[in-house]
Amino acid sequence: MDLYHAAALFIRDMYRDLEADVKKSLPSELVSYVESLAPSVFVAVGAHVSCGRDTSVHAASRTVCYLDEKENDWKVLTDLPLEASTSMAGVTVLDNKLYIVGGVHGVHKQVVESCFCYSVEDNTWTRITSPAQLRYNFSLVGVDGCLYAIGGEFEQTVMSCVEIYNTKRDTWTFAAHLPRPAAGAACTKTMRRIFLCLWRPMETTEIYEYVPIKDEWQLITTLIRHQSYGHCLVGHKDNLYVMRNGPSDDFLRCLIDCYSLSSGQWSSLPGHFANSRGSLFTAVVRGDFVLTLNRSMTLEYKVEGRNWKPRHQMKGFPRSGSLWTFVLRLPDF
Repeated sequence: MDLYHAAALFIRDMYRDLEADVKKSLPSELVSYVESLAPSVFVAVGAHVSCGRDTSVHAASRTVCYLDEKENDWKVLTDLPLEASTSMAGVTVLDNKLYIVGGVHGVHKQVVESCFCYSVEDNTWTRITSPAQLRYNFSLVGVDGCLYAIGGEFEQTVMSCVEIYNTKRDTWTFAAHLPRPAAGAACTKTMRRIFLCLWRPMETTEIYEYVPIKDEWQLITTLIRHQSYGHCLVGHKDNLYVMRNGPSDDFLRCLIDCYSLSSGQWSSLPGHFANSRGSLFTAVVRGDFVLTLNRSMTLEYKVEGRNWKPRHQMKGFPRSGSLWTFVLRLPDF
């Protein structure tokens, strides 16, 4: 039943392309089950500091928004809790719940202790236990009922420590340290595995995998490229995509390299990708598509083989600064 449900969710997210074939090929009861599921929607939140008791206009922009693709417009999903900060925080989605951990407020980067979970089904925010090691500018990823807080900073010191949050027990435990301290490292998951980029200036990108059964970080591969510093890491099926600077520090262009976990081979995607105002600093996989975002546009790519082909352009997110993007399934959407 888990496989049945997972396959139905995948079809639902690809339904725009698969509907005709699905209705032709599958029994009506399976089609009905697919259509009864909520599709994934593209969600974004900007970097906002906690505002304490301030409920003025400043707090009005502290919202989590989703893209209504039918109307091509961004709409408010929920307001952030007053005590929450998304500035240099860990933000991720696991089991259709949004988690915000850590972050900073104030010019002196005072660490935020409060952590929050947003339930889409209940439309409510709840507090969760804070990690033992407070941190900001770290990587947060969720897999198999657990959140992984990886590296980051505390009191302007870069750390290598890692903690795991069990969502059912509401408890944090320490895991194996990173091979070396890292802050703001690009991280992703695919095939229920966790991968992290660590860089050595200026030419080398190393990709590590966390292996829970051994509680260790294993070096998977090394990429040596001129200006190989990666901004973003995306996993799709058995491929990892590393987005990095264009030539001559041209931040308006982006190069993408692909690593196949199955073959152990690197390849480069042809051409350059636009990176104006951060569109490829954040990218989210939905089915066989990748959604990227900046103030000017939301651009959807179709993943064909190992290549990305622009497919559909929608409205950009009307706010500046750092962004976190993800997908959620909204009930009765």
